[in-house]
Amino acid sequence: MKLALKLAYRNLIGAGLRTWLNVIVLSFSFVIIIWLKGVLMGWDYQAKTDMKQWQIAEGQWWHEAYDPFDPLSIQDSHAELPNTITPLLEEGLTEPMLFVQASIFPEGRMQSVILKGIRPEQQLFRIPSIQLDTISEELPALIGHMMAKSCRLKKGDIVTIRWRDANGTFDARDVVIAGVFASNVPAIENAQVYIPLAELQKMTLLTNQATIISFSDEKLLKDPPTSWLSKDKAFLTKQVDEMIKTKSSGQTVMYIILLFLAMLAIFDTQVLSIFRRQKEIGTYIALGYTRRQVVGLFTIEGSMHAVFAAFVGALYGVPFLSWQAKAGWTMPIDTSEFGMAIAQTLYPMYSLSLVFTTVFIVLLTTAIVSYLPSRKIAKMNPTEALRGKLQ
Repeated sequence: MKLALKLAYRNLIGAGLRTWLNVIVLSFSFVIIIWLKGVLMGWDYQAKTDMKQWQIAEGQWWHEAYDPFDPLSIQDSHAELPNTITPLLEEGLTEPMLFVQASIFPEGRMQSVILKGIRPEQQLFRIPSIQLDTISEELPALIGHMMAKSCRLKKGDIVTIRWRDANGTFDARDVVIAGVFASNVPAIENAQVYIPLAELQKMTLLTNQATIISFSDEKLLKDPPTSWLSKDKAFLTKQVDEMIKTKSSGQTVMYIILLFLAMLAIFDTQVLSIFRRQKEIGTYIALGYTRRQVVGLFTIEGSMHAVFAAFVGALYGVPFLSWQAKAGWTMPIDTSEFGMAIAQTLYPMYSLSLVFTTVFIVLLTTAIVSYLPSRKIAKMNPTEALRGKLQ
């Protein structure tokens, strides 16, 4: 085995430019596959982290009637806060929110929104709700960047908002935009208006009631009381997981194309090498090498392309991937159009398992492609091979 490795190394170095062209092409496959996989891993991590910090915390209780995809369910999606969360609320370990359907009238236009009640002093989410803790004639409201852009609103603007209370009676009130925040989670910005929870409960006659309750610890999700359903992070981030899975499947096609191009070059090189080195093969057999050993030598020789490619790829891949992890990949379009948690700049993440898995797959594929043309050696006649003619 040691002798075979030495011979394979000598033959590859002796092939000169042909070897290095194959190695460079194969190294591109290494780097691009790791980079694209790293982008997906970074997106997955960023999206879930942003959702946790801005929207879902470590999990939530939903009112049993609440369906985020059915606006008509919001009117009946509320219940009195369980007594068990009172001490947790005082410690900041939980945060209730009340949702109510409403309409706003910016510049004389009407737009449907979800009016969300949130405590100004809450610290569970990154939403700057403390801006709601202000004294003014109008009711203070907080909106996201997407909402401000679509309605052409800015901080200090006054707009009328209309809602329906628990008895079905319509009411209206002017609100002042106390602040505009920006996040990477469109779900908390698009058509959402935040006002103090106590004010919304008073306005809608829903005293001490909420639609969802968020928790800072997943252990607190167990045993929800009547009228509430437990939703863990796996359920709340399912949309992100499905999107990542879809993107990963699409990237697989690109991986196959990259590997196919690299493997095609190695396959052609192996075929040409066997054709041109018939006398050498015959000499090996005449010196006592078995056909199996000669086949193994050429297979190792072809597989060594992947080993060289790993080292060459590391020379320019490590600096490139490190730079990308710090600088990120800025998306060419506004990510808010995706309608889900995705940052404008994605920061790739790489793991040892990703690198080793990629190296193993490419090395295994290279070995298989190198072995296929080498099988022809087993059918060669040593005498004819020495004369430079195939049987």
